[in-house]
Amino acid sequence: MAKKTESVLQKLQKELGIKNILALPKLQKVVVNVGLGRAIKDDKFLEIALRDLGLITGQKPKVTLAKKSIANFKTREGVPIGAMVTLRGKRMYDFISRLINIALPRTRDFRGISAKSLDKNNNLTIGVKEHIVFPEVSGEEVKNIFGFEITLVVKAKNKNEAMALYKVMGFPIK
Repeated sequence: MAKKTESVLQKLQKELGIKNILALPKLQKVVVNVGLGRAIKDDKFLEIALRDLGLITGQKPKVTLAKKSIANFKTREGVPIGAMVTLRGKRMYDFISRLINIALPRTRDFRGISAKSLDKNNNLTIGVKEHIVFPEVSGEEVKNIFGFEITLVVKAKNKNEAMALYKVMGFPIK
């Protein structure tokens, strides 16, 4: 993995023309977030979603609770409404590798990631409609298919540096 990181850094240095490696844009963390609105009606859905998210990320998800009650959404304060996982280090790079090489190509009607997916802080957010595109989840056993959101948090000076980092890493950005 270290050789691949070094080659990415070298390509990025050439492309951006930055001599100091520490001045290059850097990926800080990956946050995977799932909304569990169906868990209010179906108790088993919460268990299944947490298990599958744990399999996909290789880390135990943190359950997020509702901060206040909203009658229209039938939520009460303290009820589990989501789950999230924050990945750093080796797990982060392993997850990104599986995302780029396996999950995104398996996604139905995938034509690349829009450049508009970057926010004002140059973080890239990708929505996955079906969690079964990851190889860790076997499609035969799944009864409830859910989607989730993947946010790549990057430290970059501007949008051009962030886009260069994503492209060098191998993200199919249009």
